[in-house]
Amino acid sequence: MASPVPDPWKGHAGSEPEPWAPITLLLPDGRQRLEVRLYERRQDDHGPWMYLIGAQLWQHAGGGTIEPVEFRTWVTPEVLEPIPGADMSVVPKHRATHDPEPAPRWGWVTRPKARGRGLIIHDHDCEHVEGGGRRELDIEEALDAMLRPGAEACTSCDAAAVLVPMLQLGEGYA
Repeated sequence: MASPVPDPWKGHAGSEPEPWAPITLLLPDGRQRLEVRLYERRQDDHGPWMYLIGAQLWQHAGGGTIEPVEFRTWVTPEVLEPIPGADMSVVPKHRATHDPEPAPRWGWVTRPKARGRGLIIHDHDCEHVEGGGRRELDIEEALDAMLRPGAEACTSCDAAAVLVPMLQLGEGYA
């Protein structure tokens, strides 16, 4: 007498089964359809909605036997079709919206030298740029400023480590 085939969709012993709803997966050939289980709907940071589905397949188990396994993957809604009457409300739906972090600011600031002619170029958040007499620059303006007579890059911040090598890379291309 044959033993019943275990159902991979039933939870582990003692665990609660996951909520799911049946849904139809359109296969890549565009003609075939497969009923699968929908476990989760998720949208991260205003991207497309993604759907976690599970499809029961067979797998070689060794010794000439096969056993059922579940293959899970995330798909977009374009490859899914709802099944009329299926209760989708049981499927968890998550919309992750993170407050956008401010874009990292990587600007440059010039300060006149304390004595003599010229200026010093600093990273925008260098400890040596507090107070007046500063002018904010983008990367191209900072590189142009470095070419002026008497200009220096600050060695206390990222200015010297970033701007000097960039100028050296450009030597011979003017």
